[in-house]
Amino acid sequence: MSQTPAAYDWQVLEASADQPIVITDNASLAKWCEHWQTLPMVALDTEFQRVETFYPIPGLFQLADDQRCYLIDPLAVTDFEPLKALFRNPDVLKVLHAATEDLELFQNSLGVLPEPVFDTQVAAAILNWGFSMGLQRMLQSVLGVEVGKHETTSDWLRRPLTASQEHYAALDVAYLPAICQKQKDALEARGMLEWLQQESDAMLKQAVDEDPEGAEYYKRFTQMWTLPPHKIAALRDLTAWREQTCRSRDVPRNRILRNQALLEIVNQWPKNNFELSRVDEIKRAIIRNDGAQILSFLKNAQKSAEENPPEPILRPLPYFWNKPLKKLKAIVRECAADLDVAPEIMLRKKELDALIRSGLDDNNYQMPEAVSPWRARAVGDKLLAALKEIGKRD
Repeated sequence: MSQTPAAYDWQVLEASADQPIVITDNASLAKWCEHWQTLPMVALDTEFQRVETFYPIPGLFQLADDQRCYLIDPLAVTDFEPLKALFRNPDVLKVLHAATEDLELFQNSLGVLPEPVFDTQVAAAILNWGFSMGLQRMLQSVLGVEVGKHETTSDWLRRPLTASQEHYAALDVAYLPAICQKQKDALEARGMLEWLQQESDAMLKQAVDEDPEGAEYYKRFTQMWTLPPHKIAALRDLTAWREQTCRSRDVPRNRILRNQALLEIVNQWPKNNFELSRVDEIKRAIIRNDGAQILSFLKNAQKSAEENPPEPILRPLPYFWNKPLKKLKAIVRECAADLDVAPEIMLRKKELDALIRSGLDDNNYQMPEAVSPWRARAVGDKLLAALKEIGKRD
């Protein structure tokens, strides 16, 4: 991550947010993207709606450079190639706050992710300012700025946007460059800038949907781990069908089948539409339009399990691990305190669970690949040593 100049004055950008530049045509976007390509850094944010659809609908892309705030209208602009080129430019740092949903939106709507990224929320966790720190609290703490939330629930697909909406949206990016600069200085002073780079790389990797067919979704239902293979196959096939159906129809998962309805179908094993109708929380329209398809997964479950054996659902950790788990968490907290980082970022619950599972059969524990190198170095040896001692007593 290259150095950024002191020209990104938050007070200049705050004033610009009163009258942000609204971009509604292809030519204007191309012109400004050409300018942004020459800068070391831009700040990004998005506004979107996701109520009745599977995919988020972009309502606004916000950008701040060193002098101005911009609002890009995705309902008016039709050619985003210049913006995609900016996103791909490795020499322009893209600053976001709590970027996960923004990255998902960019991936789904533009088919590209901004790289490299600097997430001010992740940086705050590494600096131990606070984990999952909201932008409003960060601005108050770092810049002494109070920003309201009065447009949080706005309809960002409505046109024209109000002056209040435009101002609110612009302010979301106006302060990010200044926050980024302060965080970069602090991270560099503590030798932690590379740590943020590693977390950013992992965030970008996770933003790519690696299971678009929903083939692995069934493994989330850990309470079903005791099911026989044919029922696990039915659950797998049902959840994959729901995922593909929701994506093709662009509707939320709950519009097709709620998770609880999926589980009840497998537990009750209905044989016809009448029995299917007795499953709680399943809509009549789904039974009418998709009932035969749903029932077919149950009817063909045995064959599906034989031809394509499902991978088992991971069982909950045995009761024995309750006490050792507390010790492992204490080690994580101690390491976080030694480094003065937020304990929640040092090792996540899912990663600790994966670490334990890696040696359940042979006591040969391995740090999960998802753990970034700096975290593995900071806490890995101590956790592995503790697990070795636990294995001796087991």
